[in-house]
Amino acid sequence: MTSITKADVEVHLCQFIDPHHGVDLVSAKSVKSIVVEGEAVSVKLELGYPAKTYLDTLKADVEQHLKTLAGISSASVDVTVKIVSHAVQQALKPHPQIRNIIAVASGKGGVGKSTTSVNLALALAAEGASVGILDADIYGPSIPTMLGLSGFPDSEDKKTMMPKVAYGIQTMSIGYLVEADQAMIWRGPMVTNALQQLLRDTNWKDLDYLIIDLPPGTGDIQLTLAQQIPVSGAVIVTTPQDIALIDAQRGLGMFAKVNVPVLGIVENMSVHICSECGHEEAIFGTGGGAVMAEANKVDFLGELPLDMAIRINADSGKPTVVADPNGRATQIYQKIARTTAAKLALKAKDFSSKFPNIVIQAN
Repeated sequence: MTSITKADVEVHLCQFIDPHHGVDLVSAKSVKSIVVEGEAVSVKLELGYPAKTYLDTLKADVEQHLKTLAGISSASVDVTVKIVSHAVQQALKPHPQIRNIIAVASGKGGVGKSTTSVNLALALAAEGASVGILDADIYGPSIPTMLGLSGFPDSEDKKTMMPKVAYGIQTMSIGYLVEADQAMIWRGPMVTNALQQLLRDTNWKDLDYLIIDLPPGTGDIQLTLAQQIPVSGAVIVTTPQDIALIDAQRGLGMFAKVNVPVLGIVENMSVHICSECGHEEAIFGTGGGAVMAEANKVDFLGELPLDMAIRINADSGKPTVVADPNGRATQIYQKIARTTAAKLALKAKDFSSKFPNIVIQAN
């Protein structure tokens, strides 16, 4: 009988595809060690994305996969998670307290981008990540309402602000600094300066991900973010409607021009679910997001229903992921969150912290 080798096990693991980023465990560099003792094999895996609700399933599936290799009678798999910083735009470095910034954008308003941003942040936190959300919509901040927060943020040194915290995620918004009925009549430079201050002057603490909820369009805020804020990746939110898709295409094109990788497209309001009978109807059309993703060679992250409960939860200050943690919509948000983070985990890593600072001193 031929004994099994580590090489045999590694080749076999090349056939196991991670469903979140679509790459095999070996190519994704998730396999950290393989130990073979007779007919028993033990494997240590390390994921680059948060997946608290998926780890047990992955462990069981990989163990079952290993047992299909002839000569193995028992398999043990240990899975851990390590989230690192990924490369940002050229000449920029990641924020010292934020490993990865993910921008959530849309070409037009009214597609549910802020609702998606909040639930994406909460879903990443539910998967075990340390998460923050920055409301970059200076003219129409909605994150405070969606998270049930209000009032001025605390300041320990009278110079910087402490993020307000809701449901375990750190948050900052211009909405905390102005009255709810105060109109923001600001020109472009004031708006872009405000965004930079909100990011720079907030004492974010050890975040794996900061979600930036962008205003709709491709104007000053988006250009400032693309050129001056270190972004690891972007997510585009659209609806199946042709008008929304046209505008979303512009947003996708903008990120391509400034070399910010688009991690994927989320289609919101894909199917209307009747709150009375549960009947499903695609009132905005079907498949637009998936077609757009395929045409642009980016990933389709998932589709969310037009469900009244999602709107009610957001308006009440308790978004769906925390209001209905076991519901269908929450499961979709968590799948989108894992997939988004997994796609980012495949991108180039940031090594700027590995290089020493060179200081030239005169004798």
